[in-house]
Amino acid sequence: MIRLLMPRLALRHRLSALSGRVSRSAPWRRRPIAFLCYFLSVRALRPLAKRVALYHSFPTRLLSRAWGRLNGVELPTWLRKPVYSLYIWTFGVNMQEAAVEDLHHYRNLGEFFRRQLKPAVRPLCASSCLISPADGRILHFGRVQNSQVEQVKGVTYSLEHFLGPQRGRSQDASRSFQDLLLSSPQNDLFHVVVYLAPGDYHCFHSPADWRVELRRHFPGSLMSVNPGVARLVKELFCLNERVALSGQWQHGFFSLTAVGATNVGSIRVYFDQDLQTNAPRYSKGSFHDRSYVALDDQVLKAADEGGVASVEGGGVASGEGVVLQRGAAVGEFNLGSTIVLLFEAPKDFSFDLQPGQRIRVGEGLGSL
Repeated sequence: MIRLLMPRLALRHRLSALSGRVSRSAPWRRRPIAFLCYFLSVRALRPLAKRVALYHSFPTRLLSRAWGRLNGVELPTWLRKPVYSLYIWTFGVNMQEAAVEDLHHYRNLGEFFRRQLKPAVRPLCASSCLISPADGRILHFGRVQNSQVEQVKGVTYSLEHFLGPQRGRSQDASRSFQDLLLSSPQNDLFHVVVYLAPGDYHCFHSPADWRVELRRHFPGSLMSVNPGVARLVKELFCLNERVALSGQWQHGFFSLTAVGATNVGSIRVYFDQDLQTNAPRYSKGSFHDRSYVALDDQVLKAADEGGVASVEGGGVASGEGVVLQRGAAVGEFNLGSTIVLLFEAPKDFSFDLQPGQRIRVGEGLGSL
């Protein structure tokens, strides 16, 4: 066998050397091949671009409103168990964690999606300064670089487009948008993205002790935030409807953004009864602000003589904003969606996470 292979190997070596000399002497011969490869790659991308554009034009907002109305339809008692059992089987819902396990208790799909959990099933991590705000899967995490955030590996979106202009902060043109958010040059800006699947617990909680100063609502599309779609649609999180809560925590800037998705037009924030998402009409690129620092009478209608009002979910409203305790319930989705955390922290902050790992409310995200 060795004797048979040796001539073949020698012949291959001579042929490769010959082809190498021909290639070096005539580089123009490679150009048609390179052009053909480029042409084929462009042809392959065209259908994908068309599919993305077609998907973007799909009436996802209308479908989401229709789905929302369907969720509010009361089901006959005899139909509830088979309908919910099918959903449980399809999406792997763990009903043993639900505060009420009896499926007949939930009058409609909306109540079933927003089911509460038993108090003991989501303990808060004592060793971490930051905990998960939701049940789900970690899509991405890390430092924000050059005012760009990764929605999935290799696909970024603009931090400024995502959060919008920051009023009341320095407008120094020589500083990046990312630097304008930081209160100290000794800190960095970090991010983490949690994807909630349809079978996950749909409420989201406060990941830290912090003060919410502003709610900014961005009307927009309601495309799926499934990781497969997030890899294809650039700046997906900037295009979709979202509610950004921003303020301060012990290390500086802090923001929690609930991103809507198909069939998730309804985003509810417990301490903000004025918030209305997925309206029939909206202006593209617009956003609506509500400041909690100068709170109006409606927010403070339950205020005591000291000017402090308790709000649903465990927060406290005052003239300095809405103070949220770590683990307090903040709001809920109508179905699965995405939570994006952006926060300032010392440079030595480290994540205790792995890409794609499953995580639950109260589990640690990182530490100092």
